[in-house]
Amino acid sequence: MVILSKPTTQQYSYIKNCKPTTFFSGIPMIDLSKPDSNNLIVKACEEFGFFKVINYGFPMEFITDLESEAIKFFSKPLSEKERAGPPNPSGYGNRSIGANGDVGWVEYLLLTTNHENNSVRLASAFGNNPEKFRCALKDYMSSVRKMACEILELMADGLKIQNRNVFSELLMDEQSDSVFRLNHYPPCPELQASNGQNMIGFGEHTDPQIISVLRSNNTSGLQICLRDGNWISVPPDQSSFFINVGDSLQVMTNGRFQSVRHRVLANSYKSRLSMIFFGGPPLSERIAPLPSLGKGEESLYKEFTWFEYKKSAYVSKLADNKLGHFKKVAAS
Repeated sequence: MVILSKPTTQQYSYIKNCKPTTFFSGIPMIDLSKPDSNNLIVKACEEFGFFKVINYGFPMEFITDLESEAIKFFSKPLSEKERAGPPNPSGYGNRSIGANGDVGWVEYLLLTTNHENNSVRLASAFGNNPEKFRCALKDYMSSVRKMACEILELMADGLKIQNRNVFSELLMDEQSDSVFRLNHYPPCPELQASNGQNMIGFGEHTDPQIISVLRSNNTSGLQICLRDGNWISVPPDQSSFFINVGDSLQVMTNGRFQSVRHRVLANSYKSRLSMIFFGGPPLSERIAPLPSLGKGEESLYKEFTWFEYKKSAYVSKLADNKLGHFKKVAAS
């Protein structure tokens, strides 16, 4: 069994769970092949900030190839994996999430969309034979970015924005600051005797980028927070992709869409592998509510560059309300 370094369970955070895990059946499912998918996406973003998509036209071999390579990587001895680290900002990380004391029952590989930079990291961990992983990563990232852009264009259609590329062009820009993350949550047998508690695999947070595209294996653990503050467990579905609204999209829609707060709980029996593409704008891009969506309404947020927001977000704790510093109400 793959274990994390220094797996002392007292170091981790827990939540009380007096009831068996029950899955929420109301997660919106969007069939991208249907003509009304644009309106359904808008509704899902308004109500949940989260939905899953089917019939996405993503080559299945790209998914299975990268997942297979990721499992091989995380099965390596810790000393070999650490050659790809530390995550500064990209690379291999173990337990520590960010630089502000957050920890989780997780190990991860954080990569950029610059394949040359990734090659250096991967060569450190794979020696002279990183080519198979690198090719699988390139194929997957190219396809997942294309799918993210298609979804963003459907959002624009549903919002009746004349320029349907208003969101997607930020991801397609050569300077796009998108990142890719592989998360591995080893099984945690200690949970079987944890007196009704669940260990946090990855603490609650929102994603700062525009959009996140998640694919995971068939292991439970993901939870999202509803608008009423209740946490619900998302049924695992390895045949679908899950979409998160990010903080930047919340600002661009002036709060019409809200970024979803989510977390991952450790599993006592099975390992969980997730692959997440975070679609981000160029560092110099100015983020503000779109005038075409305002309809005379006052902007809720101060304008900022993605670099300014990213800098602020990454010096915050995971659970902090990162947009709070940029709300006009807070400023006044």
